[in-house]
Amino acid sequence: MEDMEKQALTEHLRDLRTSLIRSIVAVAVGFGISYYFIQDIGKWFVRPLFDVLPKGSSLIFTSYQEAFFFI
Repeated sequence: MEDMEKQALTEHLRDLRTSLIRSIVAVAVGFGISYYFIQDIGKWFVRPLFDVLPKGSSLIFTSYQEAFFFI
């Protein structure tokens, strides 16, 4: 603790701003990449369900929001 250097409030706020901007950019990039692969991700999530469904059957969504998870 004694080795830590003291910073002014403005320096702490500048570090916080930099960290927040980097975090927001990282989340935006991650969202963009995952949105680009949404079909593949959806197929990956329902593949185990299709493996156990009987031949010739299909998925039925029982509420409005369920259909949006695998579009």
